[in-house]
Amino acid sequence: MLESILWILLMGFFVGQIARRLQAPALVGMVLVGIILGPQVADAISPNVLAASAPLRAIAVMVILMKAGLGLDREKLIQQGTVALRLGFLPAACEALLIALAAMWIFKFDFPTGLLLGCIIGAESPAVIVPGMLRLKSLGWGVTKGIPDTILTGSALSDVLLLLVFSLLLSFLVQGATSGVTLPFGFSLSVVQLLPIQIVCQIVFGVVLGLVTARIVVLLLAKQNWTQNAVQDTLVAASLALLVVVVAEKFPFFSGYLAVMATGFFLIELDAPLARRLRYGFDSLWTVAEIFLFVLLGASIQLQVLEKTLLPGLVILAIGTLMGRALGWYLSTLGSNWNWRERLFLLPGNSAKATVQAAIGAIPLTQGIQGGETILAIAALSILVTAPLGAWAIPTFAPKLLERGEVDPTKVAITRRLVLLAAVDTSPLASQVLTKAADLARRSDGEVIVLHVIRTNDPRGVEHLQEKSQRILADIRHKFITITGSVPEEIVRVAQEYRVADIVIGKRGHQPWDEVLVGSVSQAVLESSPIPVILVEDERIRK
Repeated sequence: MLESILWILLMGFFVGQIARRLQAPALVGMVLVGIILGPQVADAISPNVLAASAPLRAIAVMVILMKAGLGLDREKLIQQGTVALRLGFLPAACEALLIALAAMWIFKFDFPTGLLLGCIIGAESPAVIVPGMLRLKSLGWGVTKGIPDTILTGSALSDVLLLLVFSLLLSFLVQGATSGVTLPFGFSLSVVQLLPIQIVCQIVFGVVLGLVTARIVVLLLAKQNWTQNAVQDTLVAASLALLVVVVAEKFPFFSGYLAVMATGFFLIELDAPLARRLRYGFDSLWTVAEIFLFVLLGASIQLQVLEKTLLPGLVILAIGTLMGRALGWYLSTLGSNWNWRERLFLLPGNSAKATVQAAIGAIPLTQGIQGGETILAIAALSILVTAPLGAWAIPTFAPKLLERGEVDPTKVAITRRLVLLAAVDTSPLASQVLTKAADLARRSDGEVIVLHVIRTNDPRGVEHLQEKSQRILADIRHKFITITGSVPEEIVRVAQEYRVADIVIGKRGHQPWDEVLVGSVSQAVLESSPIPVILVEDERIRK
């Protein structure tokens, strides 16, 4: 079992990075690793790990939905009015209904079985959509109108709806049309009549439980201070969120995943600093969780069942997405302030399938539903086709179809490589500049660009400066650069070229004028640089 976990982690990570370097989504490489390691090819994953794939996927989905909740913006959702609610129901409903009709025509299914297939295929993948939308928010694409927030909320609601209809249809097909509940005074309700009641209960109780969970998290982590660092904060919050998912499986009167997303949303309202710490913590958890999610997803795909249904399956997917879902998108954004480009973005931004299909695609077959093998094959096909396309299309088409707005750092984790520029000369002040840059880099796990602008021919001085940089920055990633030109202009140019966060520069020196970054140079950099400048004063001057 341990060997299987090592294979999953190492191969999943490195093949995912190879896919990313080839300009493909990392999840493509992870899914391919799952197919190769799975029982269909190498059979290198332990049966115990495969048996635990469902709970491992549940943990991964919990992490990604918590990330989604911690990234929502209440003001943008209010601004959009009912668009998010309509996106949660209309595209999924239209897609499921058209797939049901197409399945009756192509596969000769009856309507309940066709609708069962529609519910499986119509569900959207949080594992693809959530990271994509959060990345768009961190870059500012569509944030002015709250488009990523609207898609995130609509995606979660649509999955709640389709999973409910799926479970009721499955009960109907297995137990028969008479299944339902008996009420006092002789009244009874069928599964169809129960559907609206269950949808309302799942959503309302899910949101309420999310609020309660968020208050408990704030009480434990912020008010009573049971934890000492961000890692412990994340561990406690993740455990409580997972507990909500487990309770929802035992008592299915509310949506556990919606409750998790609501927990993250309410944490922003109740304690924004705590939400910010948790946002970075769950980013770290997702690094591991996504590998398990997509590798195990690939291992669950049954390649042999795809052959007979490849062409009709593609037709089903095209009808569902290009006709049913497109109609739902149009109705959802009708009367909104979205322009035609933003509406068109819903095609790449709101179509990916993966997580839900992997979780429930095989259930009809195991329950003995007629056509279950075909349903499983189309579910697998939807993953292979739409998940890579969605992960690639979201960042590709967002700059072409969405407007870029101002990023709100309180609503999303902005993760970027922190780079500092240390501008030094051959004076003793260089040691203090390098020490300051090293201290800042260590605190933020950053990198340092050491820049020396050559004004006089002094090869021994440059060599000594390079040795000093290597000694002071020994445990920090750094790069030593020498160039010629105007000192202030070259400092600003190189800082912009490397997209550094801060420029660290000395204020005074005691060497000849043309060898030192004296006050006039630092003042010129301060006046011309659009990047923040940190001045390091000579300690000997202060003394």
